[in-house]
Amino acid sequence: MAAHGVKTLIYSSTCATYGEPEKMPITEETPQAPINPYGKAKKMAEEIILDFSKNSKIAVMILRYFNVIGSDPEGRLGEAPTPKLREHGRISGACFDAARGIISGIKVKGTDYKTHDGTCIRDYIDVTDLVDAHVKALEKATPGKVGIYNVGTGKGRSVKEFVEACRKATGVDIKVEYLPRRPGDYAEVFSDPTKIKNELNWTAQHTDVQESLRVAWRWQKSHRNGYGNALAMSS
Repeated sequence: MAAHGVKTLIYSSTCATYGEPEKMPITEETPQAPINPYGKAKKMAEEIILDFSKNSKIAVMILRYFNVIGSDPEGRLGEAPTPKLREHGRISGACFDAARGIISGIKVKGTDYKTHDGTCIRDYIDVTDLVDAHVKALEKATPGKVGIYNVGTGKGRSVKEFVEACRKATGVDIKVEYLPRRPGDYAEVFSDPTKIKNELNWTAQHTDVQESLRVAWRWQKSHRNGYGNALAMSS
């Protein structure tokens, strides 16, 4: 990037860099203590960027995403993981695969977390809002300065609540198999989006999880083979 004169970097980081904080919600000042390889790798990348920026005039924005869901409302883009990634993909993808009959049901790992229903709690951010956060970060990026922002709704929802929303969005009674915890998962994570609101004038607008899933489900039904064989859009 330096050799080619890149002057602005918007980096896709993650809330996984925080690990499992003692206090909620998570602010940008929450200590970073990742507990899985994904979070550790993202934190290392952040450190490399910060080190480089100290002796550079590059404009840097680090966006720490929470859990992304949804699709483009106009139907142009959606989530189409390769087959080998499906099993380890997002919970929304698993729900859609179950609703389409690609898999018999979904597997929820962990029902004994210290949450109101025993399943993990996450902050689900619509991809349309995430795009908007990138645009506003790009507009505010300043040479020689670093901005670090959480990108979330500020509200947590449990896995059980998410699955129920997916059932309603798809109209399919998705079967659920409950399994023991998966190593590296944390019980509860949701953001405090105050900083990004105050400094970038960004606030999540698409906060109805069921509606985000309905939009994503519409894309899934019209792209049953991903981008290779799109069908006519259906409601």
